[in-house]
Amino acid sequence: MSTKLTGPEIFIGKQGNGMISFGSGQPDLPPPKEALENLNIRSDLRYGLIQGEEKLRRALSKEYPASTADNFVITNGASEALDLIFRSMDNGKVLLGKPYYYSYPKILRYANMKPEYTQLEKGKIDFSDFETKVHDCKAVLINSPSNPTGRIESIKTLKEIEKITRDLGIYVVSDEVYKDLIYERENYMIKGEHVITVNSFSKTYAMCGLRIGYLWSNDQRIVDKAIEMKTHTSMNTSLVGQDIALNAMKAPRNYIEKQLKIWRERREMMYTGLSAMGLELWKPEGAFYVFPKIKNPEKFVWDMYTKHKIITYLGEWFGAPEHVRFSYALSMNDIEEGLKRIEKYVDQS
Repeated sequence: MSTKLTGPEIFIGKQGNGMISFGSGQPDLPPPKEALENLNIRSDLRYGLIQGEEKLRRALSKEYPASTADNFVITNGASEALDLIFRSMDNGKVLLGKPYYYSYPKILRYANMKPEYTQLEKGKIDFSDFETKVHDCKAVLINSPSNPTGRIESIKTLKEIEKITRDLGIYVVSDEVYKDLIYERENYMIKGEHVITVNSFSKTYAMCGLRIGYLWSNDQRIVDKAIEMKTHTSMNTSLVGQDIALNAMKAPRNYIEKQLKIWRERREMMYTGLSAMGLELWKPEGAFYVFPKIKNPEKFVWDMYTKHKIITYLGEWFGAPEHVRFSYALSMNDIEEGLKRIEKYVDQS
């Protein structure tokens, strides 16, 4: 290999010329038609409220029990929400599962927080290990459904986390960007005065590039601190994007149900195809990722890219060096062709 695979930035945005990307977790499905209806873009070329436009925050409050528009901050994607939350906490440890979404440790370190890891068992939290490590942490970060594993936490585990963090006075930051993409059951929302929820319009409504996310919490100190920091950094989130997000919320429930049907079909094709090659992997229960074990993963990722025009993400970036992450956010035809190229490589290895 002539290039060191330092991070996903080497692949993000690469496309065309026969390239098939199992890399970026960006839905290829269309946003709801309601999203782009009756927009008045000219009126939105101005500064807006730092906290986010009140109409959008009021609409969101109807989806979250015991909340008001004042409990929300509209952000530049879920990533800014996480950044603002952890920079508001003034140092300390944050417990997160390993493997993790590749940006989590860096976001924490940029905020002068220290990541502490609980090793996942078959992609899920081992509560006994979690319980041992949580006591000296300021917060825990939960991501269910998970990127990169596609696994969901059991409701029993989530309720145990609710209780122990409440008893210890520890924050729970719940990253729920995939909450509408669950195949096995309805989403369970972690509850409590100590809970900070993060979400975005990127995955549910296929709007990654708009960068519309949000945080909500009943802890007004967190909300106020986030607004203060945002005032001096990014200022307001795009008003055009907020209008599109508000419109998207008018889409009927069957928009999401139709999307889920497509994701399930793709999940089955990916899981069945990779399993048939003899690869060891967990069956996804949500989101749109599979995370198989791969022999010599760095060579696999580089060879697939340079010799077979296939993009995959190195598991090392997610804290799991024996694995490779595949996103199935691409058409069935591309998945089928991609699996053929992967099978050819695996057979020759």
